[in-house]
Amino acid sequence: MAVARYIYWRDGAQWLGCFEEYPDYRSQGESLEDLQEHLKELYGDLTSGEIPGVRAYRR
Repeated sequence: MAVARYIYWRDGAQWLGCFEEYPDYRSQGESLEDLQEHLKELYGDLTSGEIPGVRAYRR
């Protein structure tokens, strides 16, 4: 099972985050748990091949 590492921070009342591998794509949530759910959905979209031109930054 692959591990998707993400970075998150709080900006006022919103939680923002992005994946280390996909820093160009961000999500937000009203709580940390809400952000994590949005990030799960985003990761599924990014890795499914449904979004054309997704660029990943690999280490």
